[in-house]
Amino acid sequence: MSTSPQGYTDRFERYADRHPRVVDAVLVLVLMACAIVGSGLTRPGAAPPQRDTTVLLVMGAACLALFRHRSHPRAVTVVNAMCIVFVTALEYVLTPLLLAPVMAAMYWLTTHTGLRTARFYSVTTAAALMAASALFDPTYAASPVPRSIGYCFWLLLPLAAGSMTRLRRAYVASVQARAEHAERTRDEEARRRATEERMRIARELHDVVAHHLALANAQAGTAAHFALTDPRRTKEILTSLTDTTSSALRELKTTLGLLRHDSTPAPASLEPSPGLARLPELVSTCSSAGLTVTVTTAGEPRPLTSGGDLTAFRIVQESLTNATKHAAADSAHVHLAYEDARLLITVTNEAPYGTTDAAPAVPRQGFGIMGMRERAHTVGGSFRAGPRPGGGFEVAAGLPLPPATPEASSKATDSATGEGT
Repeated sequence: MSTSPQGYTDRFERYADRHPRVVDAVLVLVLMACAIVGSGLTRPGAAPPQRDTTVLLVMGAACLALFRHRSHPRAVTVVNAMCIVFVTALEYVLTPLLLAPVMAAMYWLTTHTGLRTARFYSVTTAAALMAASALFDPTYAASPVPRSIGYCFWLLLPLAAGSMTRLRRAYVASVQARAEHAERTRDEEARRRATEERMRIARELHDVVAHHLALANAQAGTAAHFALTDPRRTKEILTSLTDTTSSALRELKTTLGLLRHDSTPAPASLEPSPGLARLPELVSTCSSAGLTVTVTTAGEPRPLTSGGDLTAFRIVQESLTNATKHAAADSAHVHLAYEDARLLITVTNEAPYGTTDAAPAVPRQGFGIMGMRERAHTVGGSFRAGPRPGGGFEVAAGLPLPPATPEASSKATDSATGEGT
């Protein structure tokens, strides 16, 4: 528990917010006691004033008016100013005890309305007090400057205290607003990250499931077609079908393994994310499903970032999957063009021979093309997909390449030379 003055102030304000009427009643009683005591004080060598009923009623009315300081701060200040001017006209000495009610009214006026309004009322009240003292106090003419300075000091003091209170409340309010904004921003950021993660997982699952199921369906159909006429080829296709389903299970296991939110490390059996290095495997799988794929490379091959490499592979994979499911073509072409700052990927399939009058079936703008576009945009690339003028369908994507280094260029050149196309 804090024992500093600031801690006591905070506790008092919290209690005042919960029980405002109780605090107001206590303050009014204290101010009324101060006024009663102040009405009995006099100047040295002068007879004490008579505490008649009039002054007690006037000061009582000034104190009772303070109960309305929250709803009518200006009216309360005017009532207190008139009462203290009336007491001055009765030739009472204006001590801080008698000025306490009007000082309290000035303080609350400052906290409720602002410094400019309170300054106007304070200056007006001080001028009224000096005028009343000049008219009804025979001793005022002997020392007008010190008395006037005293009036101004006691009436400007609550303005300073009220301004400090307003600044402190504004500071506390700004701190609370910043905390609420930070909490709201944190929640929004968490929701945004969760949405992005769901979209990423949905894209991965779609690419894995759609690709392998499409190939498995094509391989099963081809095997059924050759089951009676070519048993050897049927056996090869069924073997490829087994490899396709095994690959699908491995990629599903890898993707679902990423959904773990506990602190346990991922199993060692999980494979790394696929990239363009697995392009020959993808071409071989598509060939077993009846789609002949050719791959050409232009420019000096350079490694991509991990995200860009996965994006490039998924775009080629989804494009070949769409060609297998939707297009009437039996061949597709993949072209990789390495430029200075980006990799251009173009996947095309042409109309089958003898069907130049009509374009082949075009994949509808479903989750596959949407996922490819989102992947390309996520890594800062571009994407375009649509029918070709001469028939067929084309998917084109541009992915940024990291800055080339001599070592990376040498490794990429050696890899391209060793693997071939």
